[in-house]
Amino acid sequence: MKKEILFKLLAVLFFANLVVAQEQNQLKLADIYKNNVYAQQGYGPIRWMKDNKGYSTLEPNTKLGGRDIVRYDAKSGKRTVIVSAADLIPKEKNKPLVISNYQWSADNSKLLIFTNTRKVWRYHTRGDYWVLDIAKKQLTQLGKTLPATTLMFAKFSPDASKVGYVSNLNIYVEDINSNTINQLTTDGGGAIINGTFDWVYEEELSCRDGFRWSPDGEHIAYWQSNTKGVGTFYMINNIDSIYSKPLPMPYPKVGTQLSAVKVGVISAKGGETKWFDVPGDPRNHYLARMEFIPNSNEVMIQQLNRPQNTNKVFIGDITSLKLTNILTEKDEAFLDVHDDIRWLDNEKYFTWSSERSGWLHLYRVSRDGQDIQPITKGNFDVIRINCIDVKGGYVYYIASPHNFTQRYLYRSRIDGKGAAERVTPVSNAGQNAYQISADAKWGIQIFQNATTPPIYSLVSLPKHKQVRVLETNAALKSKFDALQLRPKEFLKVDIGDAVLDAYMIKPKDFNPSKKYPLLFYVYGEPAGATVQDNWGGGDLFHQYMAQQGYIVMSVDNRGTKTPRGKKWRNAIYGQIGILASEDQSKAAKKIVSMYDFIDAERIGIWGWSGGGQMTLNCMFRYPDIYASGLAVSFVSDQRLYDATYQERYMGLLKDNAKGYHDGSPINFAQNLQGNLMIIHGTADDNVHYQSFEMLIDRLIAHNKIFNMMSYPMRSHSIHERKNTSYHLRETMENYWKNNLPAGGK
Repeated sequence: MKKEILFKLLAVLFFANLVVAQEQNQLKLADIYKNNVYAQQGYGPIRWMKDNKGYSTLEPNTKLGGRDIVRYDAKSGKRTVIVSAADLIPKEKNKPLVISNYQWSADNSKLLIFTNTRKVWRYHTRGDYWVLDIAKKQLTQLGKTLPATTLMFAKFSPDASKVGYVSNLNIYVEDINSNTINQLTTDGGGAIINGTFDWVYEEELSCRDGFRWSPDGEHIAYWQSNTKGVGTFYMINNIDSIYSKPLPMPYPKVGTQLSAVKVGVISAKGGETKWFDVPGDPRNHYLARMEFIPNSNEVMIQQLNRPQNTNKVFIGDITSLKLTNILTEKDEAFLDVHDDIRWLDNEKYFTWSSERSGWLHLYRVSRDGQDIQPITKGNFDVIRINCIDVKGGYVYYIASPHNFTQRYLYRSRIDGKGAAERVTPVSNAGQNAYQISADAKWGIQIFQNATTPPIYSLVSLPKHKQVRVLETNAALKSKFDALQLRPKEFLKVDIGDAVLDAYMIKPKDFNPSKKYPLLFYVYGEPAGATVQDNWGGGDLFHQYMAQQGYIVMSVDNRGTKTPRGKKWRNAIYGQIGILASEDQSKAAKKIVSMYDFIDAERIGIWGWSGGGQMTLNCMFRYPDIYASGLAVSFVSDQRLYDATYQERYMGLLKDNAKGYHDGSPINFAQNLQGNLMIIHGTADDNVHYQSFEMLIDRLIAHNKIFNMMSYPMRSHSIHERKNTSYHLRETMENYWKNNLPAGGK
């Protein structure tokens, strides 16, 4: 009798422990978005040292707090603390500076520390800067007489005797030894922006740092923007005071006036600015890039026309201000701006990225633009240039000729001879990124795939021998594996017009004899792609939804940012929202026919930003396919979005009015049949809350019933303030469970 009781107790304990273990291995929204259970470890940021034999990185100082700057010898792994946190304690303080970023002078004798940062638009580009003289261990704050946390883009002069920076839209130069501050420009403020950019240049042209030192350190070339006449958009803060506060921002919408931007040169000692007279109306052109040519008093300026299908490259003499148009790149659709210029052979040639062959490749161009020869060749895209090793004679770059969801390191000879050579070993199947030393002998490799968090390794090149592993993210990998989730399955979907890449995530308890609801995640625009064999945080939200009983899929339609050639990317030109939603609808129908376990009556679709717009277009244009949709931070009318992005891919409004109309989901809101939820942040400076309200107004006019959620004073990413991310995801989960019943039937 006692034995029976004992066995029963043991059985109860066994099953209780089993339940606890199963509970522990359950993926929970709170663990993803609230408890930070699945946090990912990085490494760095690293800086290759001048001698290319070692690199510096940041490591915690457990005694003092803060971080040390440590040098590692690449070959031996020897560790040396070159800047202790103790060296970064200001006299008037008792704790080290918090290092947000750091920069070495060209000779590695001085260090520039960026700290106490503030966000400007989307990025932390404003704060305080300090200089550390390594030999003297002398720590000095820059801009002491200027308002705190207003310095931006500080950088050493070539000889490291001075630092240039921007404060309150003006440019300053400070002598490091005397701390004498020289204000170069005085007209910044209001509509005038010196040394940095307006919102649209930052967002759409990746222009933030707006000034450059000349190679001899005698001059500074800089951009000046005049936002006068640009339409002002007002966001409203209703929650931080008993009175609302308008938040104005110059924001050029489709077809409206752009900032007038020009490039000037001023002596580093001060004086009058001399301006380049770049041909063309500055209100209808972009000065997208400007850099000094090494060992010269000349700058290279790239000017895009307003439709962004012509890029004129000028060389400008900073003394005479003479401009010479050496190269003009044109396209029947649109051009992207690339940052792959490296001067070769005593500045007689430069490297240039172009799609002129139908694929994105690197070219060697003579200084006068007359001789253009390919460096990389083949039916594949060069995704990113990693290193141009002039001495060794190779360019190292990322490409993926055979699998558009993956990324590998390749190299090609600078003289254009021979075939592309893959450097990344076959064992690293997935996505690979590299930070390579200037002499191309060493690289920090970051390897990941859909089931492997980033692994950081030091490798020797070109044989790609792994020297040592720097960070494995083993703890995260162990937690992920313990969940026993079904990995993403990558597949192809043939829609007739094209074969599209897709992925599928199935529920843990998937039963192929049952029918499951299908939840599509969509983006679909030229700025990105969703079907990627990378970690992506483990895609835990979609894994969570699959765990609730959904098949989750994503499909990259034509026009998405994948390395499939110019024709693929240009397919969307003039028809954003039109072609993509057609491709998505065809893919949905094809997928239903491919798999018996998908319930055609329970198909949902959701997306964020461009994906929110695509969700609405799919719901409104193909209401017979999608039973439910959820759109976050979306553009409802393309005329409401910024001119630079929208006109690049749609053309000018006057030339493509029908395309703008037909690609805007608001014009088809009357077709809504299924369930719809829309979500937006009221402080979205990117896709304005206006888009949300205009769609609401249209849906009401057509008597369409829908769900909605506003997040006050949250931006485009809807993550600011307490509990936001968790609340958002719970809201999304509840919507799906109430409107697209989960589970196999």
